[in-house]
Amino acid sequence: MSDSIELRKAKRLKGEIIPPPDKSISHRAVFLSSLAKGKSIVRNFLRAEDTMSTMNAMKMLGVDIEQQSSRAAEQQSKGKDTTALLHYCSTDLVIHSNGIHGLQEPEDVIDCGNSGTTIRLLSGVLSGNPFLSVLTGDSSLRSRPMGRVITPLRQMGADIMARDNDRYPPIAVRGRKLKAIKYDMPVASAQVKSALLLAGLYADGETEISEPIKSRDHTERMLSSYGARIDIEGLKIKIKGGQELKAKDMDVPGDFSSAAFFIVAALLIPDSDITIKGVGINPTRTGLLDVLKSMGAEIELTNIRDVSLNSSLFADEPVADIHCKGGKGLKAINITKEQIPALIDEFPILCIAATQADGVTTIRGAEELRVKESDRIKAMATEMRKMGVEAEELSDGISIKGNANLKGASINSCGDHRIAMAFSVAALIAKGTTTIKGTSAVNISFPKFFEILKGLTK
Repeated sequence: MSDSIELRKAKRLKGEIIPPPDKSISHRAVFLSSLAKGKSIVRNFLRAEDTMSTMNAMKMLGVDIEQQSSRAAEQQSKGKDTTALLHYCSTDLVIHSNGIHGLQEPEDVIDCGNSGTTIRLLSGVLSGNPFLSVLTGDSSLRSRPMGRVITPLRQMGADIMARDNDRYPPIAVRGRKLKAIKYDMPVASAQVKSALLLAGLYADGETEISEPIKSRDHTERMLSSYGARIDIEGLKIKIKGGQELKAKDMDVPGDFSSAAFFIVAALLIPDSDITIKGVGINPTRTGLLDVLKSMGAEIELTNIRDVSLNSSLFADEPVADIHCKGGKGLKAINITKEQIPALIDEFPILCIAATQADGVTTIRGAEELRVKESDRIKAMATEMRKMGVEAEELSDGISIKGNANLKGASINSCGDHRIAMAFSVAALIAKGTTTIKGTSAVNISFPKFFEILKGLTK
């Protein structure tokens, strides 16, 4: 099977779509349901490579997880009013757990695939479980830094080590009793924060985590909904050890990060008019909307409602339909470090939007992007230049000259799903043919992305 695709300029995008289920929430729903005593049902779970890595890991740890046909997918397949039906692999999960102390020693090494969320959150969970585990992943994951999670876990008393002086996977964990700590995070990271919160469930005392900037808060919301007492004071989060989680049912909303590609595509292609339905609009995730509106984009949120997490502490996860129309010009903007956590996954598609803005867009404070699935700063600068964009790579970001007349080129996705999808959008406004190489990476988060994109161009 070919691992590339050829795309050409599109006249317009028209129709309605439903994005895949939220990847971050799908991961966390499996983790927390696997630790919550009893039977939990996770509806509209994302069946993609990254989230399946989490599900398979928990099954290796003895958790009983059954997949069932997704009601959401069945309803979508019967729809008649959309020009692009979503046939991604959504599934419902039924998870039976014996509680936070019910995990079992795995018989083999746990393969986390390409998923940084899986390996980092697992490191936190396994640090408090009394057995040996070894975690690894694909070549990309084995080059991603793990010291940022290993260091605080060791402060909690974890017996954990990794390759190359504890820098990279594989990671070996021999779980034992943990102690609570106060930890000031040097870099805002939802994955590290979540790993420490989960480890905090196994610790003696109250674990306190301080963030430099607010990162996505799905874990805090969901811990509360599963019955944990968690206290939030500004950028400080506290959780007491020894708490049991309670099984529950939950619905996973649509993924904003997946919707972002279609939002930008609609804005850049004249005469486009699309609606993306059921998108999660958690304010710690939707920084891209704020930035695009500051650039002059017309984006309308309708049918705003909540997906219930049965949480007494937090507002439920907010959801909306997003309506986007093309044709209005964008203006350049300067994006600062404080804005980055709320749009960290949208950096690649934001770069594509910047190529069409009037002026020079500068993004700073994004050095974290150098250690994602690829070095996203370097990759975006390099590949955009192939399409005729003036882009300057900065140590912590990028500078992009707008009003670019894009030309088709051969693009290397660098094995990064978000880069592959971002340049697929760029191809729709470029003169000539663009070839995207390494398109199989898209399966990490958005199966059927290209089919849906094609459906919107008809």
